[in-house]
Amino acid sequence: MIMILLSIVFIIMRVLPGNPVLLRFEKNADPALIASFTHQLGLDRPLYVQYVDYLWGLLHGNFGTSMAGDFEPVGPQILSRFPATLELTFYAFIVAVVVGVFLGAFGARKGGVPDEGVKVFGILIYAFPVFFLGMILQLVFGIWIHLLPVSGRLGAGVMPTGLSIDGVQYQTGIYTLDSLLSGNVTEFIDAVRHLILPATALGLVISGVFVRMTRANMMETMRSDFVTAARARGLNEKTVVYSYALRNAMLPIVTIMGLQFAILLSGAILTETEFSILGLGTYLIDRVNFRDYTAVQGTVVFLALLISSVSLFVDILYAYLDPRVRL
Repeated sequence: MIMILLSIVFIIMRVLPGNPVLLRFEKNADPALIASFTHQLGLDRPLYVQYVDYLWGLLHGNFGTSMAGDFEPVGPQILSRFPATLELTFYAFIVAVVVGVFLGAFGARKGGVPDEGVKVFGILIYAFPVFFLGMILQLVFGIWIHLLPVSGRLGAGVMPTGLSIDGVQYQTGIYTLDSLLSGNVTEFIDAVRHLILPATALGLVISGVFVRMTRANMMETMRSDFVTAARARGLNEKTVVYSYALRNAMLPIVTIMGLQFAILLSGAILTETEFSILGLGTYLIDRVNFRDYTAVQGTVVFLALLISSVSLFVDILYAYLDPRVRL
């Protein structure tokens, strides 16, 4: 899958109009200078040679050299932007799971009009464009009532210092974690306030998947014999629903959780751009605009590796939770 994805991106980036060399110069630049930069970037070699060289570099952990700026390695640039994307994804995932699982279980338990409302919510919220939902949240909570910040990750001039050991600072790049490690509650609250709107916008859209999946599994589980037996013993309905039915219904939902978390990692581009979060999404958009072939390819491969790793972890976890899968 990774090889197919890499090959497609490699071809598309070179088919699209635009040249990373020409973007460095004004019009009527010296042809000799352009040719020199083209040779320096290796773009004068045959495509199959560029492709093989790039694959060879990836096998050795080299994501290539950026074709924009100062020809810096792509790997460190990706790693410097990844913590922002991971932080946004983590909090958006919490929003999606809490809202989706709670509403799905609530609808399955209540039935009737509440259940119909939950079904409609699940369909509509998943079809809602995340960028439009983000704009509404920014307009209402940021501009109209001035309750929450609408962009960035922290206030101006603020930077969490992380954990200090023997005078050496250790930073993860995840601002909420770094602020806690440094013991600065004010910075932590500021980081959380900046995350509320983007995480809510992204998480609510994805919650539609969990609403429908939880509701469907809960409806099936509620008809099981062990639920009937629990009710016959006179157990409280909430105990039956949330301690018995929901716990058993969560097994297939775990798989969806892992896959959706991987999708969130690669699908936060619009949210990061809209809220001016300097993560992998905004990095990818910038590199596409500069026709930075190696940076785009490196980002896509990095995200593909993450998605594959998460999918593998979910398969292993599912087999651990449900022994029947191992049979």
